[in-house]
Amino acid sequence: MVSSLFLCGSWGFHAHRQINRLAVFTLPPEMIGFYKANIGYITEASVNADRRRFAVVDEAPRHYIDIDHFGDSALYTMPRYWKEAVEQYGEDTLKAYGILPWHINVMYYRLKDAFLMRDPAKILSLSADLGHYLADAHVPLHTTENYNGQFTGQEGIHAFWESRLPELFSGEYDFFVGKATYIENPQLEAWRIIERTHQNLNDVLQFERQLTAEMSEKKYSFETRGKQTIKVYSYEFSKAYHDALNGMVERQMKASIKSLGDFWYSAWVDAGQPDLKAIINYKPTEAELAQRRKEVEEWKQQQVKVRVHEDEN
Repeated sequence: MVSSLFLCGSWGFHAHRQINRLAVFTLPPEMIGFYKANIGYITEASVNADRRRFAVVDEAPRHYIDIDHFGDSALYTMPRYWKEAVEQYGEDTLKAYGILPWHINVMYYRLKDAFLMRDPAKILSLSADLGHYLADAHVPLHTTENYNGQFTGQEGIHAFWESRLPELFSGEYDFFVGKATYIENPQLEAWRIIERTHQNLNDVLQFERQLTAEMSEKKYSFETRGKQTIKVYSYEFSKAYHDALNGMVERQMKASIKSLGDFWYSAWVDAGQPDLKAIINYKPTEAELAQRRKEVEEWKQQQVKVRVHEDEN
């Protein structure tokens, strides 16, 4: 049986797992023990969001934003906050063309709440999912309607860029990114990521188009995987494209790792820096979690009252 390896999704499982795993090592001593103790889960659960795409209503739009649908200047003029965006475009339209930067912000606050509740299962699940969405935000083809080159005769480029290239060449990358740093505004940071990522889109498409014209007869080859023979982008074509991109895939993977560490760290700081060492091997009861949920909600209500009072002055 011969099949083609041109599926369109998000960073391949290989890259997602690497990103989540390596982000653990950006964390400070107060956090790294908890995350290292659970690094197997953090790594494997990095792809859970993709597995939900066809099972959970509204999951798919969380993985992309077709920013070019909204006009040439939309990258800079699109409302950064969800409420304002809904007022301008309507929720149905936004979901039709992707809500990735806003969903990153939602996930950040869910993770912060999990830290507040000291719920290890929630912390791990949300940390893994946040890693998936942040990684997707670093893929240029997740920021365009032409996400798989279907409008430019480049079908298959999506999986080529984000799966085939990392699988072939990420072993050569230097993944040192330094330590996690605090993010002042997670929503605006999510949009800054989208801005930087989208600026790579023209090169992603242009270089593949140029090389196809030069190497059309050498573009594809066949590989045996298990009992299947798979049509893939050839190593020679992949190497030429990877070289033409001049380190782009490596830069985007490294940026994903650093961003994920930053978001995890910031959520923990904003939750009051709870002691994670105390919950490494601890599983709270349902009663304890219910009490903590109540306390968190009461705390949130109090914060709202404080802000309203401040606004009155």
